[in-house]
Amino acid sequence: MRTTIGEFLLRRLKEVGVSEVIGVPGDFNLNWLEQIEAFDGVRFVGTCNELNAAYAVDGYARQRRLGALLTTYGVGELSALNGVAGAAAEHVPFISVAGAPPLFAIEYRYLVHHSLAEGNFDNMLAAFRPFTAAAVRLTPANAVVEIDRVISLAVRESLPVHIQVPSDITHLEVDVPDTPLDPELPTSDERRLADAVDATVAKLKDAKAPLVLVDQDAARHEFQQDLLTFVETTGVNYSQLPSGKAILPERHPQFIGTYNGKASAPGVQDRVETADFLLTTTPRFIEVNSGGFTHDLPEASVVNVGDQHVAVGGEFYVGINTREFFARLNEAVANLGKVAGDGEAKEEAQSAALPEVAEDFGGDKPLTHERIWNRFGAFIKEGDVVVAEAGTSNIGLGTQRFPDGVTYINSPIWGSIGFTLPATLGSMLAAEDRRHVLFIGDGSFQLTAQELSTMLRQDQKPIIVLLNNRGYTIERYILGMDREYNDIANWDYAGLPKVFDAETTMEALQARTEGELEDALAAIEKLDGEKGVFLEIHMDPEDAPAGLRAFGPQTADFDYGPLGPRNP
Repeated sequence: MRTTIGEFLLRRLKEVGVSEVIGVPGDFNLNWLEQIEAFDGVRFVGTCNELNAAYAVDGYARQRRLGALLTTYGVGELSALNGVAGAAAEHVPFISVAGAPPLFAIEYRYLVHHSLAEGNFDNMLAAFRPFTAAAVRLTPANAVVEIDRVISLAVRESLPVHIQVPSDITHLEVDVPDTPLDPELPTSDERRLADAVDATVAKLKDAKAPLVLVDQDAARHEFQQDLLTFVETTGVNYSQLPSGKAILPERHPQFIGTYNGKASAPGVQDRVETADFLLTTTPRFIEVNSGGFTHDLPEASVVNVGDQHVAVGGEFYVGINTREFFARLNEAVANLGKVAGDGEAKEEAQSAALPEVAEDFGGDKPLTHERIWNRFGAFIKEGDVVVAEAGTSNIGLGTQRFPDGVTYINSPIWGSIGFTLPATLGSMLAAEDRRHVLFIGDGSFQLTAQELSTMLRQDQKPIIVLLNNRGYTIERYILGMDREYNDIANWDYAGLPKVFDAETTMEALQARTEGELEDALAAIEKLDGEKGVFLEIHMDPEDAPAGLRAFGPQTADFDYGPLGPRNP
């Protein structure tokens, strides 16, 4: 069949579940935007800038498996690159599309706007290649093959890809396949699959202290449900890295707590590091999820499951489709019955499942990090999407065991502050029926605050909890507790919804005391999702969760060396 290049790209996006393209218009992409306007099933959502758009697509892709970003050449692409790199770091797949100058201008090296005016049109693609699974420019000759290739690559590798579309080719007709795109991994090599399963089962049979350790790739490659079936079938207990929070249920009787090196939950470090069968999901250890590099996995006991391989005790089995591996493994272990389970996890889970809110919480006591996070933990409901900004919010929520069905969105590896507000926008576009609760600091909010206006324009109804602590609390605890460089302007945050949209129905609330917070949370519960809420809570600039108080000095020791500066 024949269709235009632009329409074929839209058709493929729709086939893989993308119904919104998020971005910023520019003269080199207006041609494709016209095709989006005419296309049934995909719409354009404009954001205030390209970086925010990339963050929004990241949040969208975490709900839909894939998202789509639209920018224009040069100024737009590079503005979005930080968000694309963040998606690469966090293994989030999405399609970045950039309108490019017309193909004749590229081929004949015209000096055009949004370029360096030296005739080089390869530099933008070169900038994207280190942060993507592929960065390509479409032509009429390669468009069909490349569109299918890069979309499939994004899904299979769980990484972003980048496509430049010259502005004069989107309306050209080409021959295209009439079958839907199937981006799934190919089937496994049968012999290696069977060998990997046999080796795993044999290692499990010999184990006296088996355990599962979950990290984010279990969710990125969509085998978390298979993993849950494995632990429930075998009785093997499980832990999680901070970067793998809430991928498996945190109130499950087999969950023993979070592993973070020497900063692990009580008793967890020893159980992980002495396991004689440790099934992992390709953990990546950085400072914040390793207890400052104090992790020590028992490598000889590790069975590591990646997206396309399994490693058992150091032997690699490649050419493995992970979903097929778990299907075969779960069938094999079903015949074994329960091979583990000492009852300790069940007792721990029952005692730690629900946040313990202080009995005297309320009144005119000022808000403190020591007491608010358990209260917010009790506020979170089954099925919520909880979005936590890097730093204070993520550390504060890290100790909370969420109800079943909660999706937790954060950026523990890339850690670009400001990510979460637009990520919430994108996640709500992709999962509009779920309640979204965003926790963000005032410093982070100021980086991407404009997208609150997009949320209101899209009639979204998030619950936004803004921690007003007069600056960068996490930075204060690393260095410069009293320095001006960690201060920011104290905006009228609760007044912003009306600034962005005078007719908004979003409720603006504030709390300085525990009693005021109780009243605010009760008002939110009463609204029951009928309106969005912007809740500003006022905190002491030098107050912080216990985990952050420890993290700050450790970071200073790591970053600055023995002769470098420290907080008094």
